[in-house]
Amino acid sequence: MEHIQLDSHALRILAHPLRARLLSALRLHGPANATALAERLHTNTGATSYHLRKLAEVSLVVETEQGTGKQRFWAAAQDSHGWSDTGSGDPDVLAAASWLRQHYFQQFAERLMRWEQIRQNWPASWQDAFANSDVIVDLNTTQLGELMNELYAVLTRYREVEPGEGSRQVLVNLFAMPSEPEDVP
Repeated sequence: MEHIQLDSHALRILAHPLRARLLSALRLHGPANATALAERLHTNTGATSYHLRKLAEVSLVVETEQGTGKQRFWAAAQDSHGWSDTGSGDPDVLAAASWLRQHYFQQFAERLMRWEQIRQNWPASWQDAFANSDVIVDLNTTQLGELMNELYAVLTRYREVEPGEGSRQVLVNLFAMPSEPEDVP
C-alpha cells in the first residue's frame, strides 16, 4: 500500500470540495478521464480538468498512458494519504486540515447511512459480515501510534491477498480519538 504524507502545500490544495471528491473517486473506481469524472460527480468537465491539474501539481494524481489527445486519463498516485498539522501555526494549514477531516467524516457518515438504507437488499452473508463496532481502550500516545500501525499492517496484508470468488471492494475506516474530547490533558 503506497501512502503519502501531505506537506502544507498539498494539504491546502486537497482541502477543496471537488478536489477531495475527485481523488476519492479515482481511488475507489480507478483511472478515468475528466468527462467521466464530471458525469460521476455531477460537475462540468472544465472544472474537473482544472482541479485534476491542481492535484497533479502536488503529486496526488498522475496522467496514465490511456487516452488520446484531449481525453487524458488520470489515476490516484497513492493508495492513501495522511498529514500532521500540529505545530504548524499557519492558520491556512490549520483551517485546511480541519476542513479536510470534517469532509472525510461527513463522507464516512453518508456512506454508512446509504449502506444501512439498502443493506437488506444484499445477501445475508454480506449483511452478517458487515462490521460496526467500537472498542474503548486506555492508551498513551505511543501505544495509540503502535495500535494504528498494527491495524494498518493488517489492512496492508489483506490488500495483497488475491481476491476470492464473490469478492467486492470494501471500504474500511479507522478512527481513533479520545472518548471525552473535552477533557484536555
